[in-house]
Order: sequence, then structure tokens, then C-alpha cells
Amino acid sequence: NSKRTTARQETTRETAAKSLDNQAASRLQACEPQYLESTVLRQLPHFRNNVPGAAVPLYYFAARPFFNLQDANGSLPVTIVRYVCTLLITLSAALTALAQTQPPADSPPSHSLKLNVFVDNKSGQPVANLGQQDFTILDNKSQRPITSFNVESAAAEPVHVILFLDAVNTPYSLFAYLREGVEKFLKSNEGKLAYPTTIAVLTDNGAEIVKNFASDGNALSDLLEHDKVGLRVINRSSQWSGVDLMQMSLNAFHQLTEFASTVPDRKLIVWISPGWPLISGPQVYLTAKEQDQIYGEVISLSTQMRQNNLTIYNINPVGAGESLNRADYYESFLQGVTKPGDAQLADLSIQVLAVHSGGVAIESNSDVNGMIQKCLTDAQSWYEITYDPALGEKPNEYHHIDVKLNQRGLVARTLDGYYANQQIIEPRR
Repeated sequence: NSKRTTARQETTRETAAKSLDNQAASRLQACEPQYLESTVLRQLPHFRNNVPGAAVPLYYFAARPFFNLQDANGSLPVTIVRYVCTLLITLSAALTALAQTQPPADSPPSHSLKLNVFVDNKSGQPVANLGQQDFTILDNKSQRPITSFNVESAAAEPVHVILFLDAVNTPYSLFAYLREGVEKFLKSNEGKLAYPTTIAVLTDNGAEIVKNFASDGNALSDLLEHDKVGLRVINRSSQWSGVDLMQMSLNAFHQLTEFASTVPDRKLIVWISPGWPLISGPQVYLTAKEQDQIYGEVISLSTQMRQNNLTIYNINPVGAGESLNRADYYESFLQGVTKPGDAQLADLSIQVLAVHSGGVAIESNSDVNGMIQKCLTDAQSWYEITYDPALGEKPNEYHHIDVKLNQRGLVARTLDGYYANQQIIEPRR
């Protein structure tokens, strides 16, 4: 018995996942009582010893009391057999999934940081012919060695697109124009979208997200045209304060990132809106508690965008008609927040979030269709670079990332930074 136990403990997950061959798996699926008694039940301790996590012990101990329930012939009743069989099927599937999701030996270590880097020339066109030697990564001004480098494209790594129509912060008279621009994009190229796309709309009822991605732009356009996604524009915005509008928008942003976390691969979110009020400046006073809360939100959103492989783009449909003061004011808050005392509400603006994710904020062009297409050029090609980040010395230490290129006339965009040694912030009183 001890030898068998030792052997079981030394068996790898991959070997365990293959322990049920095709014939055994089919018999297990059929729930044959004799096979279950003679073979499969003996696998339970094996599963218990080789699969980490709480789920397996729970399944194991849920099935264990039934082992001693026998009928007059000394066999397990069929109902019990099928119950235990169901547990084993679940265990087998979980074990196989665990083995398949183990990272390959040559993948970057877990502490490495992955960057999606976009490089444009002076004309704003993507550049895809650079090599690792053309890049230098600075982490808090300290050069870090590149551990892996790849030139990627949507053909190799799928990209999903979410078009977000903001009816809360867009003037009523402008929203119809915004929607027409989105529909024009969806119907272009005879409705054949280059990337799986879905739409979301922010109204007074919150964000309504179409959960299924599609390559049929005509079908998505029909959803917008026939009000099937709740396109009821708010008419009470004059009754809401700037803080109310901002809170509604941030709640929607959290809904969107939560949904995006369920979607694999890269996601590009195109948020079409003038943005919510920045509510920042010399005449805006924040308490220490409020700054702590803002700082915690900044850390949370920054981490969500990085971990969920999100790049945000903001298109202001007002375009050149937007006042210069409002259009460019967000640029005063692009420097990463390094401590709670520096936190301002504008640090949570959609423009700042977009730039910090490696995307762009477009303020001077009202061609919604054309600007969506421009944003999506980032899906054509990019550089995937990993490096070992510098160790943080303080809790919630902000690290600014800077990508330098050895060729003139090129501009690199990527994640602005990250927070190391993250800890929960207890707001001051």
C-alpha cells in the first residue's frame, strides 16, 4: 500500500490526465457498474493526491460515504454508481484541464511583465519590421533585460473589439450622429468585420453589453437601428452633478472590464464619448479619505486593464468643435499617480485611462467611422515584449514604463506603468 501511495504522489498531472484511455473513458461515460467498482473507484485517491485545490477533496469526500452502501448482492446500487460516476467524470475533466493549462517549459516566468507595444511612424502608420535590438525597456528609468520578443498579428493572436457608445456623457443632439458613425463602420466592407466585435451602450440604466461577438457588422447595426440594446438616451443629465455622471461612468467601466475578463486573448475597447467631467483643479478640494479612495480606484483599474489584456481608445465625437481647454485638460493628469496625496478625480478620466493602457485619446476629429478604423490599426500588428520588472521597495509602488527605440521618427505606445507590492488601502479619516 505504501509503495502504491508513493507512486501515486509522484505521478505528474499530465500522466494522471492520460490515465483513463479512450476505452476506459467510454465505459466511464456509460457508467458501467462493474467497471466503476473494479477500476474507477480506485482512481479517487489518485485524483485526490494529484490535483490541487479544494474542489477535489470536496468531490472525494462527497462520494466516499457511498462506498459502503451495497445491495443484497454486495454491489453498489445503480443510483449510487451513477452519482459517483458523475463525480468522477467531473474530476477527470478538471484534471485534464489542469494538465492542458500548465504553462510550457519555455514560457516566461510568472513574475515577468508582458507588454503589447505599438509602433507608429510620423504618418501614424504601424511599423512591423523592427527587431529586439531596436527596443530598450526602462522601468522607473532603470534599463531591464528583455526576456522574450515576438512580432504579433491578429492572425496569430485573436483580437476582440468592443464598441462602447456613451449616451450619458454625450449631448442628446450629438448622440444620433455618434450612432450613425458607428453604424457606418459596421456596414462598411459589406458588413464584413475584420475582428470579432460587439457593442455596448451606457444609458441611465447602466451599461448594456451584447455578450456575443460577431463578424457580421450588418447584424450588429440592426441591433442599434432597431433599439434592441436599450438605446434610450437619458434626458435627466441636467439634474445630475458631475460626480453623479462620473460615478455612473466608472460603474460602467467596471462592468465592461468584468465582461472583458471572461473573453480570452486581446481586447480593444473603443469608448466613443466626450468623456465624463474631470472635476479637478485648484478650486476642487478633496479630503484625505477621498484621495485615498481615488488612489485605490486608480490602482484597481490599472491592474484590471493590464491583467485582462485591455487596450482602451477614446473617440470624442465633438471633434474640432470641442473647446481647447476641455479637449486638452486631461493631459495635465497623464503622469502616473505615485501617492494618495497626488490623486485627483481626473486621474480616472476615460482619456487618461486610454493613454495609460497604451491606447489613444482622439479629440480633434469627429469622423467616428474613420477614427474607429484608425484605432483598430493597432490590431494589425504589434510587438509582444516581456521583461523582468524591477522589485518594488514600498507598498503600492508605481513603476513608470518607457519604451525607447533606436530609430528616429518612430513613436512607441504601451502600458504606462504598473503598481508593485499591491496592498489594500485603508482610507484615512
